[in-house]
Amino acid sequence: MQDETSWTTSLLARIRRERPVLLAAILSALVAIAAGMNKWAVLVLLLAMILTALFNEAPVIKAEPVEPLEIEPEAPASHLPDVSATLASLDIPVMVLSGDASVLFQNRAAEKAFGEVALGAHISARLRSPGVLDMVRETIATNAPNQIEHSERLPSERVYIVRSAPVEFGAEEETRERYFILSFRDISEVRRIDRMRSDFVANASHELRTPLASLRGFIETIQGPAKNDQKAQARFLNIMLDQATRMSRLVDDLLSLSRLELKSHIAPDEKVDLVPLLGHVRDSLVPLAREVGVEINLHLPDGKVEVLGDRDELVQVFENLMENACKYGQEGEIVDVWLKNGAGQPVEVSIVDKGPGIPAEHVPRLTERFYRVSIEDSRSKKGTGLGLAIVKHILTRHRARLIVKSEVGKGTDFTVRF
Repeated sequence: MQDETSWTTSLLARIRRERPVLLAAILSALVAIAAGMNKWAVLVLLLAMILTALFNEAPVIKAEPVEPLEIEPEAPASHLPDVSATLASLDIPVMVLSGDASVLFQNRAAEKAFGEVALGAHISARLRSPGVLDMVRETIATNAPNQIEHSERLPSERVYIVRSAPVEFGAEEETRERYFILSFRDISEVRRIDRMRSDFVANASHELRTPLASLRGFIETIQGPAKNDQKAQARFLNIMLDQATRMSRLVDDLLSLSRLELKSHIAPDEKVDLVPLLGHVRDSLVPLAREVGVEINLHLPDGKVEVLGDRDELVQVFENLMENACKYGQEGEIVDVWLKNGAGQPVEVSIVDKGPGIPAEHVPRLTERFYRVSIEDSRSKKGTGLGLAIVKHILTRHRARLIVKSEVGKGTDFTVRF
């Protein structure tokens, strides 16, 4: 009984497995009968095909085992090109360092500031500052950002805030990339302005302290020993008036500088004819010129010579330059004022004296506040040391330049070029 059951199960399994073949045989028989063949012959052939399909073992094809392919994982792409492309467009010097402080990249600003460094070279090949190198080593060791102030003296004196900071890519320790960014922020101009500000305060305090001390001393003298001395009082009062006038001039010049700095970025847009303006300035200085024995000669072209400017400020510029030429060039006895307006050439006004001239080492600093070639000579001529600084600020607002040429023993030429 058990053998019959297993045989039946096996037969059913074969029928299920050979179902496509059996269906094909049956369909073929039906087609043959429809075509007019002997149905008994077709049935016998169909039966033979069924029995052959059920009781013949189909060959079993054993597939050869296939070994699985071993696919090596791809190495993660480096982020250095992305970092370099981002930093290349910055206008501050930047370098990218590896974990051993080798230079992997430097942008154009860094090449311009420090020279080109061979990629792969240690940072010490270019920057030999112990402070910068120690900071880089500390950042690499601690993975924490740091910054210091660093000065470069060649080719010119520059001051930088140097900052080192790590940059990491990837969370896994095995695939993590780590670079170090070394950046340089130029603060030279800030330091220069701070130094100028402190010098300005010190000089202004000194300039005011001297006349104030004189006034205080003369007042104490008049109240004390010279209380009943009318002649001494008159002489002291004249000196006190001179000192008070000196302080007033100094305060006026300081206020002028302050006002000019506030509007230095606003260029004037009014047309000013320089021909009558220079004539007006010369006429206003004739009494001073006669007093010091100097003659002012104007050399003006025919017609108008117009520039964009502020008339009052330009009057102040040329009054200052002509007055200085009369005071400090009085030995030459002549001051020539030339107005040039050639076709296609910039308008120029030159004030030329025949005085003792200015030593070459002083010329670049003439427009600094309170700078004097000779302190005693300047004070004796009632100068505040701010006149040329005011001229420079006015001309900067007018988008003009002051050009100084001087030769010792032959005189000085101050040229305003618009």
